[in-house]
This record gives sequence, C-alpha cells and structure tokens, in this order.
Amino acid sequence: MQLEEIRTIGVVGAGTMGQGIAQVCAQAGYKTILFDISAQVLEKAKQTTLKNLDEGIARGKLTESDKDAALGNLSYTGDTLQLSCDVIIEAVVERLEVKQSIFRELASMNPPGTILASNTSSIPITQIAATIPNPERVVGMHFFNPAHIMKLVEVISGAATSPAIAQTIKELAGKLGKTAVMAMDSPGFIVNRVARHFYVEGLKLLEEGVADVETIDRLMRASGFKMGPFELMDLIGVDTNYAVTASMFEAFHYDAKFRPSRLQQQKVDAGHHGRKSGKGFYIYE
Repeated sequence: MQLEEIRTIGVVGAGTMGQGIAQVCAQAGYKTILFDISAQVLEKAKQTTLKNLDEGIARGKLTESDKDAALGNLSYTGDTLQLSCDVIIEAVVERLEVKQSIFRELASMNPPGTILASNTSSIPITQIAATIPNPERVVGMHFFNPAHIMKLVEVISGAATSPAIAQTIKELAGKLGKTAVMAMDSPGFIVNRVARHFYVEGLKLLEEGVADVETIDRLMRASGFKMGPFELMDLIGVDTNYAVTASMFEAFHYDAKFRPSRLQQQKVDAGHHGRKSGKGFYIYE
C-alpha cells in the first residue's frame, strides 16, 4: 500500500498511548477510529483529546478550526467490526499473546493489503507477526509519550516485513508530523534498549539506599536531562515502564542488567502508576 492510498486509520487501545496516536492521526486529516473494549476508557480518551486540543489552542499551536477538523475526523467504538481500515495501529498491553490475538482477529476482517502496525515498546515484530496471515504487512510503529507532542517514531521491520510497507509507514509518520527512524528487529529496538538503564540504574540506586528519589532526579537534571528517571517513569506510567523492562528481561534471556526492580513492582501492585493515577514515585494533586 502506498501513502496516498491511506484514508482511514484504526487505533486499538484507548489508553495513554492509543489516545495520543489517534489524536495525531485525526489532526493530520485521517479518518480515525479509536477502539477499546471499555466505554469508560473511551470516554476518558475523548476528554483527554479535548483537553489536549484546548491546550494547543492556548499555546498558539492550533486554531479553533484545527480543533473542529480533528474532532470531525475522530470517532470512538467498542465494536471491532467497525475497524475496517487501511492502517491499524495497536497500542495495547505489552503481552505477545494479546497483540497476536488482536491482529489475527483484525486480519480476518480486513483485506491482505491492510497494514497492521504495532506500537510495542519492546516485543520483537518478528514474534508478533509469526502467527498472522500475510506477515509481510506487520510492522512496528513505536510512538513516544506524550504521542501528540513527542516527534520521534521508530519504524521497525521484522524478518517478514515488506520493505515497501516499512517505507510507507515511515512516510506516514512524516505526514503525521513525526521524525521517523528505521530500525531492525531487536528487543527494545533503539530507544528503549539504550534508555532502559536510565531507569534500571536509578532504581538500583534507590534500592541500595544510595540516594532518594528527589536527589537522583535533581542530579540527573543537573547533568543535562530534562527529567530524572523517576519523574519520567511517573509521566510514562510506572506500570507501562515496568512491563517494558520485564519484557526486555525475558527477551534478553534474563540478562541481569535488565532485571526489573522489586520497588517498581511494589508500586505497580499498589496501583501507584504515576501521574495518571495521582501517585507514583511522587504524589500529584
């Protein structure tokens, strides 16, 4: 499929990433369908989109007509039968079997030319595509949080991914106002593999009592980082960050340098997921 043939984009999963991806697609002029099994999650995504667009207007980045056009392009559904699209981007939990199940269902409902793109942070695209009909149309399209602001998108080719499909997704990322980087298949790809130790080593310092959360974050900001590891984990979602680390730990055959933190797991178990839950490594109003 060529870029000019793309008219409709489906996004599966209306959480933090899915909502942001859908907003970006709608703002770029694509008819966008955001799907989630939870009506409550869909309603929250709708309110977040309105808030983001209003903030864009307040900052002078958008106009009222831009907002109206984006909202006109965006629809919400809990019915998978409505996901008949040219490109479908899944943004669900980092579990291989869940992603494969979603893509198998969508593949049965759409023609072989529909591109199936995964927003996975760490799971190899080759594994996701292994059980999907026409695996050459399965590709990674990894956005970064917050998706409506962050410019980077990793485009990942699995062993079976068609180079033409990867190129189309790269061009689509450009049309969405993003900067695309092509990557070959490896756990964590480029950014999460490099950045994982930013989080893991920060957590080790905390576990060993070397310094507290505030001190570690302050020192990292003083070193030139815009945010410290704990501030960034709270922004991304402590649960999401932990899931990516756990996935990479398994994918790298339990290499100790990727070991998830027990302290982070405690936060997840307690429901302290960061900004989105009101409490993570910090407490939010």
